[in-house]
Amino acid sequence: MKKAMIILNPSSGKEQANKNTTKIVSTLERVGYEVDVRITEQEGDAKRFAECSCDEKFDAVISVGGDGTLNEVVNGLAEKPHLPTLGVLPLGTLNDFARALNIPLESDQAIAVLEKQRIKEVDICKIGNQYFTNIMAAGALPQATSNVSIEQKTRLGSLAYVLEGLKTLVNKETFHLQMKHDHGEWEGEAILVLASLTNTAGGFEKFAPDAEVNDGHMRSMIIKDVSIAKLPGLALSLLKGEHIHDPSIEYVHAKRLYLSADQALTTNIDGERGPSLPVELSVLPKHLNVFVP
Repeated sequence: MKKAMIILNPSSGKEQANKNTTKIVSTLERVGYEVDVRITEQEGDAKRFAECSCDEKFDAVISVGGDGTLNEVVNGLAEKPHLPTLGVLPLGTLNDFARALNIPLESDQAIAVLEKQRIKEVDICKIGNQYFTNIMAAGALPQATSNVSIEQKTRLGSLAYVLEGLKTLVNKETFHLQMKHDHGEWEGEAILVLASLTNTAGGFEKFAPDAEVNDGHMRSMIIKDVSIAKLPGLALSLLKGEHIHDPSIEYVHAKRLYLSADQALTTNIDGERGPSLPVELSVLPKHLNVFVP
C-alpha cells in the first residue's frame, strides 16, 4: 500500500488546520494511501517530519499550513535520494506557491486536488544551505516583514505585512548592491532586491508576469534608489504587471545569482528568515513533483 504523511501546522489559517484533518485522511485513504499524521509543535518540526518521509520512502507528503510550513517541508525534502510527491493545503496568510500552481485556497477544493492525483514538476531554488519555492528578498522591507508574529498573522492576516512594510517607507534605507548573474553583472544603490521562481509574490499575482514554475529560471528584480514620491507609482505598476519595464527596476532572468552588499542584510525566503548576504542562488529545475488541479 502507498504511504502518505500529513504535516499539519495547527496555528495556520487562523487556527483552522485541525478541522480539515479528517477530510484529508479520508480522501487519501480513498485513493489507496496509508496515512500518517504529524502535528508540528515548534519551529523545525515540519522540516524534520519531511526528512523522515524521505528516509522512510513515503509516496506523498502533504503540507497543511501556510508558506512558512511549506518552506520547512521543502527544506526537508530538497535533494534527498527519495522524494515523495508534495501536496499543498494552503491555510496561510498569502499562499503564494498555491496561487502560482492554481491550487484552490478554499479547503474542500484543495483537498479534492489530492484525490485527482495529477502531478506537475516544479523548480525550487537553493540559497546557501537552504531552499525556497517562491521568493527571496533582501532589504529593509523584507527584514521588517520577518518581524510579523504568528499572533499578528492570525489576528490581521495580510494586513500585518502591510503595516510592517509601511513603517520602512518613513525612512527610505538604501544599500550598495552587487549582483552577478548568467549574463553579466549589476552594481549600484538599491532599496530592495528580489528573486522569484513564480509569477505570484506577496499576494501580487503579476509580480513576475513571464515566470513559469518549471522553466529553470528565476526572475531577479532590483528596485534602484528612487525617491519616496515615486514608490506609489511603482506599486501601481506592480499591480498591473508593468513594473518590469520601469527604468527604476533592473529585471533579469537567470539560473544562478551571486549577491553581495556593503552592509549586513538578512534575506527573507518565502516569508522566513534566510541566510545573510553574500549569497549564491541556483535553480534546481523540475526538482519536486506536486499535486495540482
